[in-house]
Amino acid sequence: MTFSDYLRTLRDKSVAVIGIGVSNRPLIEALLRAGVAVTACDKKDREGLEGEAEHLEALGARLQLGPDYLKSLTQDVIFRTPGLRPDVPELREAVRHGSTVTSEMEVFFEVCPCPIIAVTGSDGKTTTTTIIAELLRRAGRTVHVGGNIGCPLLTEADAMKPEDLAVLELSSFQLMTMTHSPHIAVITNLAPNHLDVHRDMEEYIAAKENIFTHQTNGDIAIFNADNAITRELARRVPGTARLFSRREEPENGVFLRGTEIVSRGNGAERVVFSTEDIRLPGVHNVENYMAAAAAVDGLVPDETVRAFAREFAGVEHRIELVRTLRGVRYYNDSIASSPSRTIAGLRSFQQKVILIAGGYDKHIPFDVLGPEVVEHVKLLILCGATAEKIRQSVIHAPGYQEGRPEIMVLGDFREAVETAAAHAQAGDVVTLSPACAAFDRFKNFMERGKVYKAIVNELK
Repeated sequence: MTFSDYLRTLRDKSVAVIGIGVSNRPLIEALLRAGVAVTACDKKDREGLEGEAEHLEALGARLQLGPDYLKSLTQDVIFRTPGLRPDVPELREAVRHGSTVTSEMEVFFEVCPCPIIAVTGSDGKTTTTTIIAELLRRAGRTVHVGGNIGCPLLTEADAMKPEDLAVLELSSFQLMTMTHSPHIAVITNLAPNHLDVHRDMEEYIAAKENIFTHQTNGDIAIFNADNAITRELARRVPGTARLFSRREEPENGVFLRGTEIVSRGNGAERVVFSTEDIRLPGVHNVENYMAAAAAVDGLVPDETVRAFAREFAGVEHRIELVRTLRGVRYYNDSIASSPSRTIAGLRSFQQKVILIAGGYDKHIPFDVLGPEVVEHVKLLILCGATAEKIRQSVIHAPGYQEGRPEIMVLGDFREAVETAAAHAQAGDVVTLSPACAAFDRFKNFMERGKVYKAIVNELK
């Protein structure tokens, strides 16, 4: 079924689209152009939508905005925004009355004409997805990147060709209700995350597991053998499991032997490239490359992987060097919205750093972060809703001594950055790696990173 075919099935039905965001706007417009009766719902009011309300009304949409945006959902088909749990009372009531709840990404899996490679995990999703997509492009393939990054793909599906490839980054929210799985699935790692939305860690893992649950014999799933959770998940795959590891040499997968990254399968092995080829800092990026190499094995020549690794400087907001001022290097690691991400970032540096952390509380524990801060941080500057929780994790960590590291709790983000700069000396590293989401002060981690970079670039 093509996307055009799918739109034709909706012509005599009513549709609600929840969330007038980046991914759903093209969908709403496509539905309206196809003559479908659309109710666009969003918790923002007209002013918050900044002209989008008038635009959609001019195209024929009915709007349901503000606090009651989920009230009385009776439409035949309801498109759920990923951040909305599928079991909220309003959606459960709609399903009881015959509504079908789906999402932009779920329908894309139904209508996509080409093979799909999808990446999920707690950390490293965007970098791994980007590496896979760019490697395939350098190998001459036409690649469509979407999901959490790139462009909304559903409305572009009819222009895709069977020989193309779609490469997706998928969140646990997108995967919760997924009934299709990609041809190649990658799980980078799993650690506590998003427990402000998921009921518990078990539900979070179950959502991630959906990336391979619906695979068949001819499909491939790639797992981190060094992560206890993903290693266990690898036992459940319907198709072929491949492992990547820094610590051991799996029979089928990609692993590290000294500085060589080796691919093994069907009784044969070969050196694909070396850690010395990887421009990105950090052991976690070695893992990201191993995951990507396992995903593109047989699709991309090894020499292409080597050449790309030497050139690729990374994705914005991921241990991004912002500026060197008076011998101090400033890094933007705003993507680090969980303790595990911040730990990976801290381990990327050969010296103790000045760390700016804290933010929105996702109700995940910080106990694992405390010892890493003691080991890798000389000055810890905290702000945001989680500042005290992080401070407690550090002062109760084994090996902590008063003043080692020095801890400062500040009320303002700009003050935190300027204070870090005031305490930094030539040779120091200052890194924003919050270990928390940004929603207490910013729209998202991208806005937080951009504000940080602006402040750093204003430093005299």
